[in-house]
Amino acid sequence: MRLSKRFAMAASAALLALSAGSAMADGEKIVIATEGAYPPFNVLAADGTLSGFDVDIARALCTQMKADCTFVTQEWDGAIPALTAKKFDAFIASMSITAERKQKVDFTDKYYNTPPAIAVPKDSKITAATGDAFSGKTLGAQSSTTHSNYAEAHLKGADLKLYPTADEYKLDLANGRIDGAIDDVVVLSEWLKTPDGACCKLLGTLPIDPVINGEGAGIALRKGNDALREKFNAAIKAIRANGEYKKVNDKYFTFDAYGN
Repeated sequence: MRLSKRFAMAASAALLALSAGSAMADGEKIVIATEGAYPPFNVLAADGTLSGFDVDIARALCTQMKADCTFVTQEWDGAIPALTAKKFDAFIASMSITAERKQKVDFTDKYYNTPPAIAVPKDSKITAATGDAFSGKTLGAQSSTTHSNYAEAHLKGADLKLYPTADEYKLDLANGRIDGAIDDVVVLSEWLKTPDGACCKLLGTLPIDPVINGEGAGIALRKGNDALREKFNAAIKAIRANGEYKKVNDKYFTFDAYGN
């Protein structure tokens, strides 16, 4: 199921790749990519429908800009290369704004900011989210993310196991193949509410490292696309002011995901 889903995601992106390169020619059409495998932020259903906080925020921004937006899916690991290759115009998929990524792409202002956390099995004897507590234990994380970077920097006692998607580390955690997993607190908390997540519990949130976790999640754009960045930034401010952001936020969360 996972392999066929990835194939569908890649095919979806490929079908629209030709149009994406010239999409901004008239300033109205924008091709937006998201991962589709990171609930509750972005989810690809079996019928090809995209949903989630990232997707709904993107749609609200497009409405605010009066833009004609097309959505495609893009696997996380190849997102920045695909963006720079002009396969789409913007990547809206909970990508944290970091100095390392800024060397390759530009970002809008943040559109949300939530901390990392660790989940463990309910019967786990691990009581602290520290490197010492995870010494000799296996910790799962999605590869090429700020969460995997955080574990490498701050949880050095753990044996870090990397996965292409969040779904895969969740499956291993639920089946006892790893001792814990690190990800965004919202992603883990929402998963724990589901039948698949009934195996596990939240061990705790982690202090944000500004260097690793960055400034929050932003919209990734190609270098030098200042006009589009300014439009998105103006739209982010507008939907925060006119209540549209709150409508989307309250659909998914009981707190303001925008952060301080």
